[in-house]
This record gives sequence, structure tokens and C-alpha cells, in this order.
Amino acid sequence: MRLVSSLAISAALLVTACDATTSSSSPTATTTTATAAAPQITFDEAQLLTDLRILAADDMEGRGTGTAGSERARAYIISRFEEIGIEMIGDSYEHDFEYNGRRDPSATYNGTNVVGRIEGTSDSDRTMVLTAHYDHLGMRNGEIWNGADDNASGVAAMLATATDFIANPPEHDVVVVAFDAEERGLQGARAFVANPPIDSDDITFNLNLDMIAMSEDRILWVVGTYHYPFLMPMVEEVQTRALVNLPTGFDEPSDEPGADWTPLSDQGAFHEVGIPVIYLGVDFHPHYHQPSDIYENMTLDFFADATRTIIDFAREADERLDEIGDAGGR
Repeated sequence: MRLVSSLAISAALLVTACDATTSSSSPTATTTTATAAAPQITFDEAQLLTDLRILAADDMEGRGTGTAGSERARAYIISRFEEIGIEMIGDSYEHDFEYNGRRDPSATYNGTNVVGRIEGTSDSDRTMVLTAHYDHLGMRNGEIWNGADDNASGVAAMLATATDFIANPPEHDVVVVAFDAEERGLQGARAFVANPPIDSDDITFNLNLDMIAMSEDRILWVVGTYHYPFLMPMVEEVQTRALVNLPTGFDEPSDEPGADWTPLSDQGAFHEVGIPVIYLGVDFHPHYHQPSDIYENMTLDFFADATRTIIDFAREADERLDEIGDAGGR
């Protein structure tokens, strides 16, 4: 995920929302929960934590692109797609791509996105793309960089959101993508946008999840409304019932490196071609891009509440997708 400057960190400390509602951190069986004025949400906290723990486990070896650990992580994600009931687009969940190295543009590497679809109940062609990258930094000097927050957390929350959409079918189609090679320069997202498995004109909105499991302040940043101000009513509606703080920011153009997160995770590839985006993620923390980014260091109560809020956010986006498309020219 993105690098964050010291200026950005300071800004995060100055711009916070009101105190969030607290919740228990203990895993539960499959439950149906709801926030005030919100529809019922199908949510299995135990499964969420299991997905996080498995994807961040040592045997995944940090999920470096092109490694055996990445292949194991991908197999697990595919098994979860099948279990949840996400359908294939084409004849496989695996969508391979090639990309060139950043240091040596003549070098070619391979990556694999995991792609599926949840069919909407309407006949609308407008589609939301729900995304999270599953790759991380792999192993360095024999040490595993597990990437629990970055970004096993986003994948786990994406799976939880897809589970809710299967239980409570969306109005519009939802394409669900676990991207590879985000840490190599958003390569999986760029490959998807350049050659999407559906008509590119149908892609109306991207909701991207990257680092959502570690926040002592219970802050989940909402990035993208500076570029797409017509998304603010949606954000404000979700804020009224969110279980975590949802400030907006980190999306204005800046000369300060890392101050604008818009191009720094997979939503950047969608934004570059004019597709409206919202990115949800936490601020810098001491475990970012460190071997200490492990399951045991996550704030699991926040993670569970952030995921519930993300499910609500995705539902709200589905309900508003036609107006998002109209406003965004999609």
C-alpha cells in the first residue's frame, strides 16, 4: 500500500471525527446485525477473523507476487469465492496478466487476479467493482512480511461484503476482484482496467479496501470525495450509522509525497480513466511495511466494526449506483 508522509500523519491527527461506538472483539457465530436505521447485515465475525488469520499466516510467506505463497493465498481466496457463491466471469476465477518491471522496463513478470461476479436483481448494466489486493512483500532476508493489515484485512472484508450481497442480493451487478501485484505499482488493477472482463462502459464505481484492521483511534479514512464531490451524500448517510470514525480527506492534489492517496492504491487505476472511486483505509501505523504486520498486532474490535461499516457502505453504493453513474458520466 501507499507511503505516508510525516505531513500526512500530522494532518490525520488534526482531522478526526467524533468518538465511535465500541463493540466486543470476541468472535461470534454467524449473526445478523444492524446499526440504527440500517438494513439487516449478514455478518460472520468468526469467519472474518479466520480469513484474516489464514491469509496472514506464515505459510503464505508474505504473498509475494509470483511466489508459492501467493499461489497458496490465491487458492484459498478461490475456495472462499466458491463457498460464498460468487460466480466466475468466463471459465476461471483466475485472470492472468503480464507487466513490466519498474527498475528494468524490459523485464516481464506474471501476475494473477482473482475475479468473480454477483448478479444484481435489476436489468441495469451499471456495475460496481469491489476490490482489495491480496499480494504483499513476500520474504526478505529469510523473514516473512506477513501483511496482515496490508492487505489480508481488505481481502477478508471484501469476502464478508460479498457474503452479505449473496444473502441480500444487490440491485446491480457487483464484480469482486482480489488484485495481484499492487505492491509492484498497481499492476493487477491496471491490467484489469486496461482489459476488463465486462464492458468497460458498464463499470460505474470502484470501492477499494486497503488496510482496514489496525487503528487505535478507530479511524477509517474515506478517500475520493475531493475528485467526486457527488459521492459526499452517500458518505454522509453511512456516517450517520457507522461504528467507526469516517473522516474524508487525503485526496487533494499535493506536492508533498504521500499526502494524496488517490493514486497510491488500486483505486488509482480506475480514477485515471474517470471511473468514480472511494478508497477506505486506515492511516499510517508502526506495523506498515514491517515484519510486525501480523494478525496478533491487529485491533480486531476495530476491524470487525470497520467491516460492518464497509458492508453498509457497499450496500449504500449499490442503492445509489444509478445516480453515481449519472453524475459521473458513466
